[in-house]
Amino acid sequence: MRALLLFLLPIAAQAAKTLDIYFIDVEGGQSTLLVAPGGQSLLIDAGYTGFGGRDADRIAKAAKVAGVKRIDFLLVTHFHSDHVGGVPNLLARLPVTEFLDHGPSIEEQGKYPEAYAKAIEKGQHRVISPGDTIPIKGLEVTVVASAGRVVPQRGDSNSFCAGLAQRPANEGDEAGENSQSAGVLVQFGKFRFGDFGDMTWNKQLALLCPQNPVGKLDLALTTHHGGESPQAIWALAPRTVIMNNGPRKGGDPAGWRVVAHSPGLEDLWQLHFAVAGGKETNAPDSLIANVEEDCAGQYLKASASPDGSFTIFNQRNKYTKAYGAR
Repeated sequence: MRALLLFLLPIAAQAAKTLDIYFIDVEGGQSTLLVAPGGQSLLIDAGYTGFGGRDADRIAKAAKVAGVKRIDFLLVTHFHSDHVGGVPNLLARLPVTEFLDHGPSIEEQGKYPEAYAKAIEKGQHRVISPGDTIPIKGLEVTVVASAGRVVPQRGDSNSFCAGLAQRPANEGDEAGENSQSAGVLVQFGKFRFGDFGDMTWNKQLALLCPQNPVGKLDLALTTHHGGESPQAIWALAPRTVIMNNGPRKGGDPAGWRVVAHSPGLEDLWQLHFAVAGGKETNAPDSLIANVEEDCAGQYLKASASPDGSFTIFNQRNKYTKAYGAR
């Protein structure tokens, strides 16, 4: 009997491992590190370049806490400097096995940005399309949007699409790289997380209307750093949302209100206190990783179990909140 117990203990310990997601403060850019129960890693975006390697240092510190010595997959959602700029700095600190992206930039005459083009020579490279999967053991990672295209419409009808209209396709963000953002749905058992990069108004409508093929989420990262989104996102019904804003970038009051009023939302967490929002359109202090404009770059960390339960931890104040399985 004792021998059997000793045999089963390592199996139980392995089964108890969580999916850990680090939301790294890159001052209003994006960098999100996912570490699967088996140790494989997916980094979504790498923040800015420059600033003395600030963003890459913050990624490397989070990776060290997570026990990650190599990035197995680096997904660049699109080619704006706050998402792809930090890739060369990152490679000076951590190796990357495979680079994933939506294909050449529409803002670079159909080419990759020069620094990124050099970076992908150092590893494997794959262009991803809607419906593709990223092979991480223990997780189901599905590409739901890429290069301006989305997965086919299916699922429940989205009543929140009523009255929403597409915007001119040749204006503003709709004509640039944001509209090309790659987005993924990550599933670990019953736990579901969505990251859609800087997906624009029109592309969010294309994805979610008239039907919602993504389904409901437990945790979502805001699109465009908490900028304006159509109420169609309410169909995702996230229990919790992380806003990847900076003190003066993202977290716009109008966008904050749309997210905060999502039906069934339990909590909205933020990487920064948004100066423009004041107390009325910011989360409670306990749910904000960085409250000072000149900050130490603290992260938020979600740890999920396959039964759908999860916790979120604030590195700044050590506050942790648990969300039970539903």
